[in-house]
Amino acid sequence: MSKKNSYLVPLLIIGVIFFIMGFVTWVNGTLISFFKKAFSLDNTSSYLVTFAFFISYTLMAIPSSIVLKKTGFKNGMSLALLVMAAGTLIFIPAASMASYGLFLVGLFTIGIGLTVLQTASNPYVTILGPRNSAAQRISIMGIANKTAGVISQLIFGQLLLAGASSVDPKDELDKVVTPYIVLTVVLVITAIMIRMSKGLVEVSEEEEEPADITSSQVVVNKTSVLQFPNLVMGVIALFCYVGVEVIAGDTIISYGIDLGFAEEEARLFGTYTLYGMMFGYILGVVLIPKYVSQQAYLKFCAILGVIVTLVAVNSTGFTSVLCIAVLGFANAVIWPALWPLSLSGLGKFTKTASALLVMGISGGAILPLVYGGIADSIGSTQQAYWIMLPLYLFILYFGLFGHKKKSW
Repeated sequence: MSKKNSYLVPLLIIGVIFFIMGFVTWVNGTLISFFKKAFSLDNTSSYLVTFAFFISYTLMAIPSSIVLKKTGFKNGMSLALLVMAAGTLIFIPAASMASYGLFLVGLFTIGIGLTVLQTASNPYVTILGPRNSAAQRISIMGIANKTAGVISQLIFGQLLLAGASSVDPKDELDKVVTPYIVLTVVLVITAIMIRMSKGLVEVSEEEEEPADITSSQVVVNKTSVLQFPNLVMGVIALFCYVGVEVIAGDTIISYGIDLGFAEEEARLFGTYTLYGMMFGYILGVVLIPKYVSQQAYLKFCAILGVIVTLVAVNSTGFTSVLCIAVLGFANAVIWPALWPLSLSGLGKFTKTASALLVMGISGGAILPLVYGGIADSIGSTQQAYWIMLPLYLFILYFGLFGHKKKSW
């Protein structure tokens, strides 16, 4: 069997993992609008959904890397899915008690499981094949992730936001019970299947080491991951990226409702962002690295993000909503390109560096909350989108200069 074919089964299994991560993650945009209505929340309070979900990445990234070193990839992923199942199960008593706080605990628990999955799956995909085509492989995973996101938003949008709303908040909250019971069962079954699978192989330290002698010598002379500027700036860039990705994906439904669109129509806006991301991922698969380098695509995405943000805050109605959706396309290949550029030359530090990158996902916790705070303070959800401009500019800096810097 060729080495390329030996990668196929592990990548297919990781594709299933990415699908599950996307399904669970991208329902948050629907939950924000749902909880905002059910609990009569302001913008800031409603974005505690993303805060509870993504802050777990900061708190659990390093512990996750320790867990993976002890359990290996396969057992770690299986354990992570069971933790996620525990989180989805918490939604049942949360609905019964009509407790927003308990819902947030459930989301935080789901985030813990996702942290382990992210810590394992992204470097795994990066390592399984040539570095210069890593963005292509992660783009394929991204297609699975965003396809799941579209499906979850369509399903949960129909279940939670479509149709007449009950005057009794308890009746509204009961809508989450059945879908989250089903989700719990699916997660448990998947965890068992992953645990029993013979397709996932462990990646040795030798496979993680850089192939060229110069890079190896650089690694030998380093004693800490913080001595790699491309990694440190990559973590910051990833923090900025996840922030703009979550803002674009999870605020668009509430933004549409604020602009006067009916819930029946606005519930579909989140899928527009995900369609944009899927299109961007497909282009990435086709173009990288044969026609365009992952660095060049990263720079293009960052520049497009700056331009579209400026149009979004200076336009009106559906045009502005459409711009937020187009940011999905702009965001698509930033994540796949950031990982290999940030991990380039890390060698034996790859697992620890990956955990630090996963901590950068906390941008999805903090920046949407900042967006909500700005929106409440100035009374405009549209003008709050200005927060994305400096974030895209830093990503552009990383694509132009930051990833090239190998020493301080």
